[in-house]
Amino acid sequence: DNLLRRAACQEAQAFGNQLIPSNVPVKKAAVFLNPAACKGKARTLFEKNAAPILHLSGLDITVVKTDYEGQAKKLLELMENTDLIIIAGGDGTVQEVITGLLRRADEAAFSKIPIGFIPLGKTSTLSHTLYPESMNQVHHIINATLAILKGETVPLDVLQIKGEKEQPVFAVTGLRWGSYRDAAVKVSKYWYFGPLKTKAAHFFSTFKEWPQKHQAALMYLGPTERPPEEPEEKRSRPPLHVRLYRRLALYWSSPPKEIPQEATQDNWEELKISTIELSIATQNRQLDLTRTEDFMNICIEADTVSKGQFINRGSQKMSDPQMCPEGSQCIQASKCILQLPEGTEGSFGIDNEEYEAMPVEVKLLPRKLRFFCDPRRREQMLHATVQ
Repeated sequence: DNLLRRAACQEAQAFGNQLIPSNVPVKKAAVFLNPAACKGKARTLFEKNAAPILHLSGLDITVVKTDYEGQAKKLLELMENTDLIIIAGGDGTVQEVITGLLRRADEAAFSKIPIGFIPLGKTSTLSHTLYPESMNQVHHIINATLAILKGETVPLDVLQIKGEKEQPVFAVTGLRWGSYRDAAVKVSKYWYFGPLKTKAAHFFSTFKEWPQKHQAALMYLGPTERPPEEPEEKRSRPPLHVRLYRRLALYWSSPPKEIPQEATQDNWEELKISTIELSIATQNRQLDLTRTEDFMNICIEADTVSKGQFINRGSQKMSDPQMCPEGSQCIQASKCILQLPEGTEGSFGIDNEEYEAMPVEVKLLPRKLRFFCDPRRREQMLHATVQ
């Protein structure tokens, strides 16, 4: 581990030793660190493996440690301009940071800031997409930190999930609602079963009313065509007198025309569903950089599952939560509305964070955020697409 750290620091120092012109400011990076991630080990993991690399790279680093759940959302709303945002934690930290980012009034500008992800949490779903697999945790963290310095990015889709009263929540992985999710949450309670704790959690879950059915009404719109990606042009800022003239001209010009309301969509499809589990997921887990359509995957699993199948499948879904088993109904949609019957209890899992189950509107925001990724991983994605 020490040899890996030394090699990574030498590589980072090469970035830090590069000369920059005197009129160019040093790049600022805001790091959101969740010390409670990975059962409280995240702070030590960050300080030993990632922090030295970031400080040697020549970036102006500000580390913000979150003290309680939800703090990252509030801090993002108050944050001033930065060149990079770095998330050091797990799925929960990612979800908090992007929700705070996209709730800002100036989210259109802020969402263009590239985001780095250093996987320190118990569940770090995005790391499977952005970095090569590694059995060594130190190696994995170092690869993720160096990827931020190398500067390669990929666009990721985001789901906007809005209840009737609450502010929207944003997710990069997806939403799950059903019996497999409920059982997975309780796995840690059966720690005394050792390697059989996953089977035990699903086995005891079958003692409830069986078959377990989750009923709802689903309305959805089909995929949308993806416009070609335009290269971002960095335009020089016009002089102050030109900017003032433009603003005054805009102010004194005729009143703006009313913005036409969105044309009512007549092509909504409607379904009555009864399922053991419903999942709405982005395509970020298996990213296709050349796809021509934008959509999210809705998987409605059959509710005719035997107890044995439920226990076996539950173990598979622990390693791959987005697995859509045979016999499931799979739908591609750009927007959907999930209506739940009155008195529905239970919880949603949104990026592995628990939220109360309620009627929601889920909208796909394609290519909304740019995340740093390992250049080798990006090459693999492009190569797989060409094949």
